[in-house]
Amino acid sequence: MIAIPLLLLTGINAPTAVPLADFHAIYVDQQAPAVDHNAAAELRTYIERMGGPALPIVTAEAEPLTAGPVIFVGDSAARARRAPGVTLDGLGVDGIVRQTVERDLVLWGVAPRGTLYAVYSFLEDVLGVRWWTSTEETVPNRTGFIVPVQAHRYAPALRMRESFYSDAADVRFAPRLRVNGHFARMGPEWGGHDGIIGFCHTFYQFLPPDQYFADHPEWYSLRNGVRTTDGAQLCCTNPEMQAEMTRVVLDRIAKSNGESVISVSHNDWHGWCECANCTAVLEREGSQAGPLLELVNTVARAVAAEYPDILVETLAYHQTRKPPATARPEPNVLIRLCSIECDFGQTLEHGERNADFADDIRGWSTIAPQLFIWNYVTNFSNYLLPHPNLTALGPDIDFFVRHGAVGLFEQGDFGSTTGDFIRLRAWLLAHQMWDPSRDQAALVREFLDGYYGAAGAPLAEYLALRETAREEAGIALRCYRTAAGDWFDLDSLIEADRLFDAAEAAAAHDAVLLARVQRERLPLELVWLQEDRRLRREAAARGIAWPGPADSLTAARAWQAASLAANVGNFGEGRPFGPFGESVVARFEKISPPPGYEHRPDDWVAWQDGAFTLHGLGWWVTHVDDAAATDGRAARMPGDHTQWAVQVPIGAELGGGRWQVFVAVRGAGKDGAPADQSIGRVGIYDSEQQRDIVSLPLRLSDIGGEGYHQIDLGTIALTPTMTFWAAPVNDPDYVEGLYVDRLYALVATDDDG
Repeated sequence: MIAIPLLLLTGINAPTAVPLADFHAIYVDQQAPAVDHNAAAELRTYIERMGGPALPIVTAEAEPLTAGPVIFVGDSAARARRAPGVTLDGLGVDGIVRQTVERDLVLWGVAPRGTLYAVYSFLEDVLGVRWWTSTEETVPNRTGFIVPVQAHRYAPALRMRESFYSDAADVRFAPRLRVNGHFARMGPEWGGHDGIIGFCHTFYQFLPPDQYFADHPEWYSLRNGVRTTDGAQLCCTNPEMQAEMTRVVLDRIAKSNGESVISVSHNDWHGWCECANCTAVLEREGSQAGPLLELVNTVARAVAAEYPDILVETLAYHQTRKPPATARPEPNVLIRLCSIECDFGQTLEHGERNADFADDIRGWSTIAPQLFIWNYVTNFSNYLLPHPNLTALGPDIDFFVRHGAVGLFEQGDFGSTTGDFIRLRAWLLAHQMWDPSRDQAALVREFLDGYYGAAGAPLAEYLALRETAREEAGIALRCYRTAAGDWFDLDSLIEADRLFDAAEAAAAHDAVLLARVQRERLPLELVWLQEDRRLRREAAARGIAWPGPADSLTAARAWQAASLAANVGNFGEGRPFGPFGESVVARFEKISPPPGYEHRPDDWVAWQDGAFTLHGLGWWVTHVDDAAATDGRAARMPGDHTQWAVQVPIGAELGGGRWQVFVAVRGAGKDGAPADQSIGRVGIYDSEQQRDIVSLPLRLSDIGGEGYHQIDLGTIALTPTMTFWAAPVNDPDYVEGLYVDRLYALVATDDDG
């Protein structure tokens, strides 16, 4: 028997490649949603810009189809007549089709976004358009281009994808990147996005203590025998609280704007309930996820009955990260597993320090019907420092997908414009979330060469150098780091500078490319400034001519000005750049030496308040004028919290050796405060050992009065992982504030013990 091709039996000719110039029109259904019409308009615009024909957009279905090849955007009666065999069967959320039928082309996808994504994938993958950022793109000339036969059907493995950078949330850029998460700013005319009601940490959003606690203290955590809302959670097993939470959730959904998920998730601290019921569930399940699911499952069952398409999200975060022994999430519960404790220099699957997290994702993947990942891809303490975690990003996404993740929130530098290669990161993560099979190294080089031109090659070497330096240092790359000196050593910094010099030289002919390279150099320049004292000492000890900035004060001011000119935004999570930029400059302004060290400049280092790392600036701590301080200003912490609001990474800056460390502090009590009133504590914490090396109590009798008191923290062999901290006591009835003037360290002598 002779096999007859199906195409001949059906009267359909084989698909053929078509010159771009031969297409006659773009067809879109007149009744199609606005997003499909926008997709057609985007297609027409870019085809014309790259030298193709100015294609008319035909929407009148009554018109006879042109005989020449056409492009069908979305579904339509015209498409059904001419390309009846094309379907969306088997495609999931955001699935797309690029299909050649004879000489016609179909670009179609699953509503609401699929058709727009099909158009963008055709423009990018076939015609070579590149959208690097929301304002920067490459549109190649395609005069004479022949469109190859298309037979592409694709549904992304991740139905929710968030590259958490401000630019990636742009209304036009987000759909071009094919990200659709909560923070994407596009409305339905650009495909919309998957919003989350409440987003996260909603216990007190939905059941605010000032509304409920007075009448229902039993709805909140029992801690040390007392019901409290201070740093606490809800009593997750309380039936009345569960009923009210359910009522509130259903009301929020009824009033929502089409979001597909609602979050019922615990507060961003510990403070879990210790009542008998919660404790019994905890002991049975071996994780706080047990009591949490008692609440979440109750809510989810009610939501499923009224809103079967809505998912109820909760967090597997800190004490709820470990899967429960026997409890199981309801089918409509979305578990969002968070990787915050991990070492992001290693892959999450194979890194030795990440073994517990890897076990947790494996455990949740077997019991969670909907698994979402919240991954951390930046340094929240300082966006502006180099953060060498690139090589792990792609393998981590693949790990998530292989273990059943349906969504991914890659939390990056949303508040910054000058972070560590944030444009590359936003683009790379979006492309890998859309298609985890893409080769990461190839994507990185594509971006570097496409966005930086000839400077891409030395920048690729620079990125590789950082990964090598971090790996050789053996440090844990957490997502909260105040310095880079413990892995970016002097030799690596010198080589990094050489590579950036080469990149600038390669881009010197093009002002736009040069500006891009110089902006990416700002994090490296910050390392030189932060590590200046340590690096100068090391260079001198090794007999190396100083390779860093000739005048550090001038360099610091130039770095601050360049950052401000680039509209830097925040330097850390929720922390504006202004005070930090001033603190970098303040490191190099005139600082008074400690008494007796006026003529011994190499034997001491001091940090004024401008060089402190201040956490919770504006509420936990403020800069204040203080005539008693050595420079007329101090850091003040009010007596209503216990946060380590003043910190200085002294070990990272001094880089070893034995030093005698002092802090100048004073305390102010309120009327009636007893002489032995506690004011706060000061200490030195080692992040590698995860413990305090020093922790000293401060009392009004020790540090009260108008002047500052010099507190001796001891003689310490400093390591790069040590940080000074100061915290007040939470006693606002008696404590006005704890003031810190400066920290200083003296080179230890043999007599110092």
